[in-house]
Amino acid sequence: MKTYGLRDIIGPIMVGPSSSHTAGALRIASMARKLFGGDPRAVTFTLYGSFAATGSGHGTDKALVAGIIGLAADDPNVARSFELAEEADVKVDTVWDLVTETEHPNTVDVHCEGDDGRVLDMRGISIGGGAAVIRRINGIDVDISGEHTSVVVNQRDVRGVLAHISSVLADHDINIATVNLHRTKKRGDAFTVMETDSEVPDGVREHLLDHPDVLGARVIPAMASADGAPIEIPEDADEVFARWNYTSGDELLALCGRENCTIAEAFRAREEALCATQGVSAEVDAYLDRVLSVMDRAATGPIAAPERSIGGLIGGEAAKVTEALASGEAKRHLMDPLTAQACIYALATLETNAKMGIIVATPTAGSSGVLPGVLLALRDVRGYTHDELREGILAAAAVGYIIARNASVSGAEGGCQAEVGSAAAMASAAAVTMAGGSPAQALDAASNVIQCLLGLVCDPVGGLVELPCQKRDSTAAPTALICAQIALSGVSNLIPFDENVAVMDKIGRELPMELRETARGGIAAAPSACSFCGGC
Repeated sequence: MKTYGLRDIIGPIMVGPSSSHTAGALRIASMARKLFGGDPRAVTFTLYGSFAATGSGHGTDKALVAGIIGLAADDPNVARSFELAEEADVKVDTVWDLVTETEHPNTVDVHCEGDDGRVLDMRGISIGGGAAVIRRINGIDVDISGEHTSVVVNQRDVRGVLAHISSVLADHDINIATVNLHRTKKRGDAFTVMETDSEVPDGVREHLLDHPDVLGARVIPAMASADGAPIEIPEDADEVFARWNYTSGDELLALCGRENCTIAEAFRAREEALCATQGVSAEVDAYLDRVLSVMDRAATGPIAAPERSIGGLIGGEAAKVTEALASGEAKRHLMDPLTAQACIYALATLETNAKMGIIVATPTAGSSGVLPGVLLALRDVRGYTHDELREGILAAAAVGYIIARNASVSGAEGGCQAEVGSAAAMASAAAVTMAGGSPAQALDAASNVIQCLLGLVCDPVGGLVELPCQKRDSTAAPTALICAQIALSGVSNLIPFDENVAVMDKIGRELPMELRETARGGIAAAPSACSFCGGC
């Protein structure tokens, strides 16, 4: 099971509009580019399931092209990737397969061709939050998670090749975390996938190729490695991580009681310990500062300078609400200043997201307005400091990690409850922690939110992360504050947090395909929505 860190839950920092359909798709294509060894001459993307149903509206096609030509997830040029591919003389074809059933709803096949006759066929899936997994390479089933740096070697399945690969990595002082051999048949073509505990330096590939039965070798960097500088792994790194790690709400509460700390402090210590096991410095505060800076720009920019979204459904809503609350009759001001500001910031962030601006997925792009709405409103209206906002983000990550590990934060898997519901639960726990509440109260607040938003379906009109996504974020932010206030008042929750997460997971799996990010049900199937889309 994937070991989630801070940057998996609070991140990626990315171009909108969807973490799974944009950032995740870009990641898949980036891995294909690494496996292929640079720009292909021609590439065909075949999209299935939710990818095929809503990919155009989510910018999936643009993201795939961006990844194949080497752009990063937070590069503003993702929106013009087709133009850049044409300039680079890379021919792109996209096939939208709405018929073929696949194991995962966010599946894409990538076929690359090179001028030198090289061919790559790869299948990838986007598993939510910008994460991706490679499932097949040139007809051979594999499982490359991207959690660690991966060395992928194409070879003949004969004696001595594995020993050669291992000795090359050992000669470069690279520790192997896992090793798997995937083959078509005995003594046939095979792929060895080795995940390493550290980065793989330049030059290793050439040494791997120095064997007659090694046909090719590529290195795929870790998907969400920490931004810090390399460090020597402490001898007690695993022991320290075990001390601070937890896998459930019950374990988190026990950890906080044992260490006499908040959930934010517990997650910070866990993140530092996790990074130490990976051989990198955590640099938690530097990353949190960058997150807050991106959040601030995304939440304030559209208020001053509104723009229409890529799909044309939203744009200018945050400015309208701001203007309405600044003038007019007092009787028409139905929200207090805190909830009003949280609503406005959430509206604005989704406007930034929908025009393919840069946002922080928290935990996804479609729910990226909820946590900034709560945090920035508490800063502006209640006077919370920058350091307190950092603690709030860590508390949110502490809760989001449990949900991602034990349920899902992907709308294609669990509906909108998995995205906006998770985001609001995270934001509510953050607010409680910032206000001095106990760890138990923080989880009670998160439980309150899950129960309030349980069963929320994912039904984007036209496959766009615009409607009803924007209004769901803007109403979920005040919901998070309300649920936090209830918990802070000493009102406990009858159902433990872990049971709420389990129920959310069960309901998400029971939702029909039409209500899980396919734009085929719910509001997306209303007559006016169908009219906008040219018919359902």
